[in-house]
Amino acid sequence: MSLFQRNSTNKTDNDIDTSFVSNNGYIDELVEHYKSRLLTEVNLEQITSLRDSDKRLKIERFINQFMSEEKVVIPRQDKESLLSMLIDESVGFGPLEPLLKDDSITEILVNSPTEIYVERRGQLERVNISFKDESHVRHIVDRVVAPLGRRIDESSPMVDARLPDGSRVNAVISPISLGGTILSIRKFRKTPFVMDDLQEYDTFTEHMSIFLESLVETKLSVLISGGTGSGKTTLLNAMAKSIPLGERIITIEDSAELRLDRPNVVGMEARPPNVEGSGEVTIRNLVKNSLRMRPDRIIVGEVRGSEAFDMLQAMNTGHEGSLTTVHANTPIDAINRVEGMVVMAGMDLPTHVIRDYIVGALDYIVQVQRLTDGTRKITNISEVEKTADDKIEIRDIFHFQRTGVDGEGNIKGYFTPTGIIPKCIPHLKVFGIDLNMDFFTPVEEADYEHSSIYTL
Repeated sequence: MSLFQRNSTNKTDNDIDTSFVSNNGYIDELVEHYKSRLLTEVNLEQITSLRDSDKRLKIERFINQFMSEEKVVIPRQDKESLLSMLIDESVGFGPLEPLLKDDSITEILVNSPTEIYVERRGQLERVNISFKDESHVRHIVDRVVAPLGRRIDESSPMVDARLPDGSRVNAVISPISLGGTILSIRKFRKTPFVMDDLQEYDTFTEHMSIFLESLVETKLSVLISGGTGSGKTTLLNAMAKSIPLGERIITIEDSAELRLDRPNVVGMEARPPNVEGSGEVTIRNLVKNSLRMRPDRIIVGEVRGSEAFDMLQAMNTGHEGSLTTVHANTPIDAINRVEGMVVMAGMDLPTHVIRDYIVGALDYIVQVQRLTDGTRKITNISEVEKTADDKIEIRDIFHFQRTGVDGEGNIKGYFTPTGIIPKCIPHLKVFGIDLNMDFFTPVEEADYEHSSIYTL
């Protein structure tokens, strides 16, 4: 007997062709058929907003109804597979669902329908998962961006979006992408990292952690610098937990990623222009507006352009202890980038005035880096100060010293103070924090005679 049974006299336009019998492809045919019925007969937008358990119940109810109408009977195991695939395809993210649920994966990279990579523990690996074709990938991308009021088409071939769990999505389509739709998803832990977690991953030492927490607690302004995927936002989120609970925090992001589990946090997110090209709300708009919201601290997820000037102004006008990140490879690059961003703001200011703004606003730069073995380290904790001849001096307080690579490609090295005593020690003491001076004694192997102070 066929796995499909139905009353031929009750055949309807929705009935599927059951002339085929049980084989490896019949589940796929059922999925396509019932997905089509769900799309045309059910309001999937409402189902998408439900909890995962409720989504399954709703979809299962509709599928049972459809199968009953069509007199279709299949084994329980196949029905479970059918339901899972339909949920993934109709209200989920198709073949990406198992990857999104895998907590060991931090990045998902779709290069083509059949070429998908993931990042685990800092290393990329190809996975044996694929889409049916290019249109299948586009369907999933549209499912991500449509609920957010964003679009992706030939006139707007790039889009940034966010999944319900906070994961960040970037998609690029033809004609910008030469090989079809490119999809990148950066996942975030359900429970955000704290400083102790990062210390366990050997991102920094206990003394460095205590020092960083002291800077944040006592309202010194910190710029976190690093490349893409180096862990800037993760570190920013962890450091922000040191802000005293009585303070009001305004977070400003291009795509919301920060998760500060504490009271009195107000988050704002930039908005791109709509289809008509209007309605854009920039990071700069939000930074300006945040000053009217009685902030104790302003946290900008990342400065990329003219908003850097407004951020520096805020830091210089009573909003000390603010935090932000920037894309740069060294502390010197970070200062140069911020200086360039201020110029982008259209302010016709001489260089020495811009540098006054920078030095007056920033106290410390924390440089993070993703090394070739996939590990992430704080490579520099540097203080910023203006010299007598109007130059900017950057002094490393802590440094990661690389010593080589072992046989398995793992980076060898150690963290060490440089021997420079931070200028903020008296400031910390005013707040009741008295750090042991042994924190700043270099380890015996370290030699920083030529590498601990940089002048711009």
